Amino acid sequence: MIVITAPTGNIGRHLLSLLLESAPAAGEELRVIVRDPARLPQQARGRVEVFAGSHGDAEVVDAAFEGADAVFWLAPPDASLTPYEAYSGFSTPAVKALAAHRVGHVVGVSALGRGTALAGRAGLVTASLALDDLIADSGVAYRALANPSFFENLLEEADSIRDRGVFTDSADADRKAPLVATADIAAAAARLLLDRSWTGSGSVPVLGPQDLSPNDLARIMTEQFGRPVRYERQPLEEMHATLVGYGLNEVFVQGVVDMKRAKDQGLDAGVARTLDTASPTGFEDWCARTLKPAVLS
Repeated sequence: MIVITAPTGNIGRHLLSLLLESAPAAGEELRVIVRDPARLPQQARGRVEVFAGSHGDAEVVDAAFEGADAVFWLAPPDASLTPYEAYSGFSTPAVKALAAHRVGHVVGVSALGRGTALAGRAGLVTASLALDDLIADSGVAYRALANPSFFENLLEEADSIRDRGVFTDSADADRKAPLVATADIAAAAARLLLDRSWTGSGSVPVLGPQDLSPNDLARIMTEQFGRPVRYERQPLEEMHATLVGYGLNEVFVQGVVDMKRAKDQGLDAGVARTLDTASPTGFEDWCARTLKPAVLS
């Protein structure tokens, strides 16, 4: 029995689709924890056991983890909370339920940077790494999917790209860094959940096929869209003021800023890309299939 949290999110929806295809042949049953069961895809209806509610709720996870062999865990980054509350605080009931029900294996969504000098001052990443430790200390076999920034973050810039030909971030325009598609993260999770021969705790980097800079992204978007797209670097102080102005928790906002600063200082650069750490989806393909329709619609 595999339990999937956040099955309608950017990663979870891909994972659910993959497991619906492959889990039956492996003799695996599926459960999902979802706030709104109506958002589940039609293909999942009648094929998964549904636990309605938040996976931060102690009663919900206690019921869902009973009899479970493996869990896919994703703590949603709630900007109304502090980073610790959003990650470890949210996940504490689940960690207790993992131990109580002797769940054997957990695959979680995490970040790059463990073991680097920047890891302790990287805001949301620091909180995510602390959550990894919390889960691993529960006694389960644990694998943290160590990810860089997602291609999908650019979907938040679709309106600006369409209307102004501009996308923004805080990174140096020429700093190359790994980027990854959420579908590739889901594929890595599916492999680990279906083949549970691994033991102990560790991380599994998912790095995408190549490092790219913001200027590289702008060039590829320009080629794909047939119109100029350029990158504008936003000062961290301006980002902080903007996010606080939206009413977000100020400690969480500082966590975002600290994460962005650490990434621009090389937080994601510490893992070599190999056959094991690379993932297949390139930005050109993702841009053509996902971002281009969103921008040109």
